[in-house]
Amino acid sequence: MGETPRYRRILLKLSGEALLGSQPFGIEPTMVARMADEIADVCRLGVEVAIVIGGGNIIRGVSAATQGIDRVTGDTMGMLATVINGLALQDALEKRDIHTRVVTAFEVRAVAEPFIRRRAIRHLEKKRCVIFAGGTGNPFFTTDSAAALRANEIKADAILKATRVDGIFTADPKTDPAARMMPRVSYQEALEKRLGVMDAASIALCRENRMPIRVFNLLVPGNIRRVVLGEPVGSVVDTGTPA
Repeated sequence: MGETPRYRRILLKLSGEALLGSQPFGIEPTMVARMADEIADVCRLGVEVAIVIGGGNIIRGVSAATQGIDRVTGDTMGMLATVINGLALQDALEKRDIHTRVVTAFEVRAVAEPFIRRRAIRHLEKKRCVIFAGGTGNPFFTTDSAAALRANEIKADAILKATRVDGIFTADPKTDPAARMMPRVSYQEALEKRLGVMDAASIALCRENRMPIRVFNLLVPGNIRRVVLGEPVGSVVDTGTPA
C-alpha cells in the first residue's frame, strides 16, 4: 500500500491492565488476541518491535505492600506477573506467525531468555518481536522505568505508551470536564506539572537521551499502526522545540 513507517524501531509500553478486558483480574483472551493482531500488523510493516509489559492485572508491588507483604517481596511478585503476561502475549503473537522472544531481567531460563543487550538487538534486526518482562529486575522501579531503560539500551526511535485515554491532559479527563488534551509537551513541563505520563525517573532518562514518548489510546483499534505511520494521534513528549 506504499505506507512508510515513521519509526524503524519502537518500544511499546503496555500496562498489565490492558489485558484485563472486562474482567476484574487476570487475562482476557479476547484482549490478548486483539493486541496481538495490532502488534502483528505493525511488525508486518517491517518495523522492529520491542514491548515492555506490566503486571498490574495480576499483582502490583505497591498494592501488595499495603496489605502487609514486604515491599521487596511484593515487587518481586509483580515482576513475575509481567513474565506471565509476556508469555501470554508471545503465545498469541506466534499464532499469528510473528517470531517472538520473551527476554527477562532475571533468569527464568526454562521459559525465557535472560536479557543480553546485544542478543536482544540481534533479535530485533532479524525482525523478531522482543518482549521485555521482569521490569528492571529490581524492586522499587516501575515498568515505566524498564521501558525507558530498555528503549535507550536498544536505541529505539521512540517509546509508544499505550493508555486508556487519548493522550496527555491538563487534568484527569475522567473527573474534570474542563481538562484539555495537550498534543505536545516538553520533558520539563511533564516533570514540573506532574502530568502522569511516566514516573519522574523515566522521563528524566528519556530527556537525557532525547527519547520521544508518544502517548495514545490503546482502546481505539488501529492506533498503534497510526502512531507508527506518523499520524497525529495522541500526545508526544519531547524537547518541546521544533525539530
